[in-house]
Order: sequence, then structure tokens, then C-alpha cells
Amino acid sequence: MSDLSEAEFDEWAGWFKCLADPTRLRILHHVAGLDEPSTVGAIVEALGLTQSNVSHHLRILGEQRFVLLEVEGVRTLVSANPLCMTELPEAAAAIMRTADA
Repeated sequence: MSDLSEAEFDEWAGWFKCLADPTRLRILHHVAGLDEPSTVGAIVEALGLTQSNVSHHLRILGEQRFVLLEVEGVRTLVSANPLCMTELPEAAAAIMRTADA
């Protein structure tokens, strides 16, 4: 019997499904390395992707709360969710039943 809830498994499955796309990983990696929020246009330019492609993947990353999206007029500011730095590794440790869980 697991000490983890079905709700936790459901949420974590969504996280890992979200991260199972290389473009989303590239975007998240880029955004997580920034010192301040970035515009979608700056991400497009930095990664050489189309605006529609970046926007699509940011929507999915935002739904899973990996990135925070703040609309400012006609632009959207994107930043990495700092909670992911602890919650994702903790979820992986709990799933794998490592000593840190």
C-alpha cells in the first residue's frame, strides 16, 4: 500500500507528461536560466522558434505551473516558477522511494 494519494500521482503524471517534449524542456531550461522575466518575443529570438510554437508550449508549461505568465498590456512576461526547483525533485524522490522522500 502506497503512502501517496491518487491526487498526487495524477498531478505528478501531468508534470512528467508536460516535460516529455524536447521543445518544452528547451524553453523551460532557457527561462530558468534568466535573472528576470522574459517576453515571449525574447524567447522566440533566443531559441530560434516561431512565436506560435513558443506560445503553444508556454501555455502547456503554464497550465502545469512550471512557468509563471504575467500579461502586461500586449506582452506576456514569462518566468520560471521557483517552487518547481523543490517540488519536482521531491516528487521524483517520492515516486522512486529514495531516502530524501
